[in-house]
Amino acid sequence: MIISVAAVVLESVHSVHYLIFLEFIILDTIAVGIFSIEYFLRMYSCVEEPRFRHGFLGRFKHTRQTSAIIDLLAILPFFIDALLGNMLDLRFLRVFRLLRLLKLTRYNDSTKILTTVIAREWPVISASAFIMILMVVMTASLGYVFEHQAQPEKFDNIPNSVYWAVITLASVGYGDISPVTPIGRFVTVVMSLLGIGIFAIPAALLASAFGDQLHKERELLKNNLRNMMKDGYLDEKEVALLRSEAKRLHITIEELNVLLEQIHDERENAQHKSVLPVHVIADHPDHAIQHYKMLLAQISQLALLTDTAKFEQAAKSSDSLTAKELSLWQQIKARS
Repeated sequence: MIISVAAVVLESVHSVHYLIFLEFIILDTIAVGIFSIEYFLRMYSCVEEPRFRHGFLGRFKHTRQTSAIIDLLAILPFFIDALLGNMLDLRFLRVFRLLRLLKLTRYNDSTKILTTVIAREWPVISASAFIMILMVVMTASLGYVFEHQAQPEKFDNIPNSVYWAVITLASVGYGDISPVTPIGRFVTVVMSLLGIGIFAIPAALLASAFGDQLHKERELLKNNLRNMMKDGYLDEKEVALLRSEAKRLHITIEELNVLLEQIHDERENAQHKSVLPVHVIADHPDHAIQHYKMLLAQISQLALLTDTAKFEQAAKSSDSLTAKELSLWQQIKARS
């Protein structure tokens, strides 16, 4: 895949293309052959998945998947060029050969996280994109109004002024097109200052959301690890899953070991607190509060599960509870 893309890039160098033109053709043919076999094998075997189970409809549904579309775009230019190259000028299709780079995203878990982030934050991203487009159109229009008479060859119409507007708002400033009138320069300064903030919103939003998504998935991994450690050890399947998730979330082995030690210490502390004598718990207000809440929860659960009539009959017949204790029980039972 990388070799194929590198060949497409080197093919644009005329000196290299002149020397090994035939080799480029052979390499591209081999690459397309491999990609084509992979594409058709995926189409053939996709029905093994439950969501693509039905023969024709399942394969048709698979062709609409993003990964399948990328695979198709990676091989389609070669066949179109081979079939119609003599009738039409299809040199522009060479650009689409670079879409083979997108096949690499299938093996990169970071792109999956980024896709999740974009889908989650899409309403905000679309709103900021609308504001950016509005600013571009407004800047291009103002540039045309104030600079058309002074520079008719550069600001000949609003669509051509869009290029200058984007360069100005993005604070790139190539200098090939610049205002010369005082009012045009003033507008450029104002729009450049506004563009710094407006164009920075999507980048800042994606960076923040990407970090937040990583944090959420790491917390989810930590919770899953707690569940795995309930029995006190990790089997081979759980270890393999942990290593896979740690690699996906960019967690090193050292960080994973620290996380395991933290969870192990939490379990030991929880077990230690559960067997502490009452007088030791009473010396620590925080522990006493937690112990009190735990006891209340247990009594409330007992009240919900116990038959009231049988409980009170047994308590009265055996005189096991005092009047105050029985009254307290009835209050708890009523609130439960």
